Amino acid sequence: MWSWSSFFEFLVSRQYVSGAWTSIWLTSVCLIMGLALAIVLALMRMSNNRGLRWPSAFFTWLFRGVPLLVTLVIIYTGLPQFGIRLGPLAAGILGLTLNEAAYLSEIVRSGILSVPKGQYEAARALGMTPARVMRVVVFPQASRIIVPPLGNAVNGLFKTTTLLSVVAVNELLRNAQFAIQINYRVLEGLVAAAIYYLVLVSIWQVVQNYIENRLNQSYVTTS
Repeated sequence: MWSWSSFFEFLVSRQYVSGAWTSIWLTSVCLIMGLALAIVLALMRMSNNRGLRWPSAFFTWLFRGVPLLVTLVIIYTGLPQFGIRLGPLAAGILGLTLNEAAYLSEIVRSGILSVPKGQYEAARALGMTPARVMRVVVFPQASRIIVPPLGNAVNGLFKTTTLLSVVAVNELLRNAQFAIQINYRVLEGLVAAAIYYLVLVSIWQVVQNYIENRLNQSYVTTS
């Protein structure tokens, strides 16, 4: 029978709050690192140099094709066989970052390609360096295309942190499992965890909508 007292006990539990905070900062760290790597991969993929294009294409193919759970297990249990030992947290962050970068690189690339090539050529004709053109001309316009799918990727990344429980990272789901083992109220414990995820994802959706609206308003004003 459902126990409201157990449910509310889970909901305000220090383990749940701690796990939720861990999931939030893991998402933030992996997003920043993954996006930085994704930008590099996207620029490499768009290069005329095959030595840059092919490694980027291979990286994207590899990490989009291999399930994240398999990647995490290989990093955590496989690398030590080659003398590379990573703790649970480092292994989890590395796996999530590599996986996220593979997906975000295509989002970034599509955003860059959405900017008319003539604007790049005009900026170069004015004497701007390629790096300055990207920073001043291309990325501000591409961001309007990149942000919506990027925001959805953040939602997915936050929920994907649950997989880090397999490498012993104490994120929200793993902490919920520990709490459930104390009083064996499985349903109440999982519903409480689900509410945490729903609330945090909903908050992010509000932030995402605000950012998208500001970018659209800025685009209309400048155009």
